[in-house]
Amino acid sequence: MLKTRILTALVLLPLMLAALFFFPPHVWAAFSWLIIGLALWEYSRMARIAGLLQWGYLAVCTALAAAAWWVAYMPSALVMSASLLVWLVLAPMWLRKRWSIPGGVPAMLLGMLLMFPAWFAFLAWHPDNSAISGKQLLAVMGLVWVADVAAYFAGKTFGKHKLAPAISPGKSWEGVAGAVVGVAAYVWFVNDLGWLNIPLPLVLLLPLAMGLTAVSVVGDLLESWFKRSAGIKDSSSLLPGHGGVYDRIDSLIAVLAVSHALRLLLA
Repeated sequence: MLKTRILTALVLLPLMLAALFFFPPHVWAAFSWLIIGLALWEYSRMARIAGLLQWGYLAVCTALAAAAWWVAYMPSALVMSASLLVWLVLAPMWLRKRWSIPGGVPAMLLGMLLMFPAWFAFLAWHPDNSAISGKQLLAVMGLVWVADVAAYFAGKTFGKHKLAPAISPGKSWEGVAGAVVGVAAYVWFVNDLGWLNIPLPLVLLLPLAMGLTAVSVVGDLLESWFKRSAGIKDSSSLLPGHGGVYDRIDSLIAVLAVSHALRLLLA
């Protein structure tokens, strides 16, 4: 399984790097929507939105994304602040109460509320194909990847105290601690390289990164709970060794939305 995961990652990473540094803005917008759209498709399966209703839902969402791109619409700070409520209030409450995904229209609205802010964040963090914005977005995404890898190995090595056994039995508090340590070192490193390009001192960047690490854990747990409540192991089998696209970007969806909202509010 680990070998398959590594081989898949070795294929996907060059594709993402090429998209970040070589795709023109309109192709980047389409490529990033493909990622989000696939995750939305997998979410719709968990929500038991099927048949023509599912394809109609995905078509409407894609049309809305295309229209937003066409008219150069980007959400304001006030609109994006809804993401803070979703990930800092609603998602933790959802995990605490262990609600199932609602059916019908509420499920569709929830899917849009989860996915669209992440897509807008993809565009906002990387509005052109410049190396500066490409490195900045790569640094944000790297935070999620480092947290995931550090949590995995720390949990495998030291994990004894379960984080949320009823939701994701494999996750531990030791894994979270490993993620915190890994992210702290990573943020120091990329900030020293100048990739973050955020006018904040390291003494403020580190607490912000710790907060985003917590958000990434919430995003991961929420998708795990969606799968558990839907009675499935993986969101799909699109990525060998990794499950589905939503499995891979669950934390990234949360971190992108929250980081962009904070950037707008602090600007």
